Amino acid sequence: MRFFDKTSHGELMSRTTNDIDNVSNTLNQSLLQLITSVVTLIGSLTMMLLLNGWLTLVALVIIPLVTGFARQIGKRTKSQFKEQQRHLGALNGFIEETISGQKVVKIYNREELAAQQFQEINAKLRQAGTRAQIFSGMMGPFMNLLNHTSFILLAVAGGWMAYNGWTTIGVIVSFLNYSKQFSGPVNELANQYNMIQSGVAGVERVFEILDTDTEFGNEGSRKPQEAIRGEVEFDRVTFGYGDTPVLREVSFAAQPGQVVALVGPTGSGKTTIINLLTRFYEISEGTIRIDGKDIREWDKSSLRSRLGMVLQDAHLFSGTIRDNIRYGRLDATEEELRSAAKLANADGFIRKLPQGYDTPLSAEGGNLSHGQRQLLTIARAILSDPSILILDEATSSVDTRTEMHIQEAMKALMQGRTSFVIAHRLSTIQEADLILVVRGGEIVERGTHEQLLALRGLYAEMHANPSADAG
Repeated sequence: MRFFDKTSHGELMSRTTNDIDNVSNTLNQSLLQLITSVVTLIGSLTMMLLLNGWLTLVALVIIPLVTGFARQIGKRTKSQFKEQQRHLGALNGFIEETISGQKVVKIYNREELAAQQFQEINAKLRQAGTRAQIFSGMMGPFMNLLNHTSFILLAVAGGWMAYNGWTTIGVIVSFLNYSKQFSGPVNELANQYNMIQSGVAGVERVFEILDTDTEFGNEGSRKPQEAIRGEVEFDRVTFGYGDTPVLREVSFAAQPGQVVALVGPTGSGKTTIINLLTRFYEISEGTIRIDGKDIREWDKSSLRSRLGMVLQDAHLFSGTIRDNIRYGRLDATEEELRSAAKLANADGFIRKLPQGYDTPLSAEGGNLSHGQRQLLTIARAILSDPSILILDEATSSVDTRTEMHIQEAMKALMQGRTSFVIAHRLSTIQEADLILVVRGGEIVERGTHEQLLALRGLYAEMHANPSADAG
């Protein structure tokens, strides 16, 4: 997740489309031409050697010049093509960001600003592309100059040899024809070398992604088949996204079946605690244990298969409603799927749709309300039947009446499961078994609702003034 957090989606898409297409086109266009040129070159050189060895040496004088010039131009061309691909990735990233945030652009009337920013990035792309084409375009004229120079040298040397009786006019004419066939592949190889530099620039960007360490590189081997009890312990956990720590010496324990609520000001570290529990990020110091075992000993796939998560931002995939709910467990039966939808209070509105559970969803579920999308993600989590449940303000996007039904469903869902609830509205977590108040990356208060109110500290302040950020 650290990689995706710091890399724009458009840049990644550019590498997986434009750069790979660049490599593919280079191979398709260059490989066959390269083989043909080499075969023609060898054949022409063989015939030239058979006709006259001394004239062949004269013809080969241009080879060092071609090689040296192609190498110098290739270095510059490669760097410019790489710069061009980098700016193309930045442009794609900007486009993806602007399109996905189109509502924000419209509501703040920032169309002109977006167009201006596009022009600035596009100008850099155009400049890099122009430089790349200028350098690559220098190869052809220079090669023509060398070829004509070589032809003149051969004609002069051949005439002189014929004048002195060392060869015949017929041999010279034949040799000049073969020299043209020889110079043609040399030109092609030089031009292909230039084109290959463009492909190399693309393949380097692709391999930067392929060579990136996978999150499963430091993988544990523990793959439990049985259901976990859900005992969770944070033992002096310290973590930072950079040099500055976000969590400092965080310690707490959640017993199986308990509901643990995380509250606190924005940026206090609540979501970071969840990111560490799910191993989206690895802790810097300390230990996190589940059922007494360090989670770094667990296989990540096995660990996450026992976690259920409902985020504040509901994300749905293209497909039907049935496909999106079944995403929680692909082998679920139709009865289990409908039962999960009923428990999440989603079955009612699904049945009212023209195609029911087979209703296709547009991009990210755009043809449903935000509340309906949230209900589907809750149904997805219910269907996965997790041992540990994580709720990030899961009911924040639904109306009050629907929230009441979901709260009842959540109570049933959380029975027998260890649940972590990130709450912004304190009214939703008053019945939690343990409330952790987080501020500045530290747990400053802990206890039940009544105990924290009695402390008259940060929690009591937040409860008395819900609209204020107690940071």
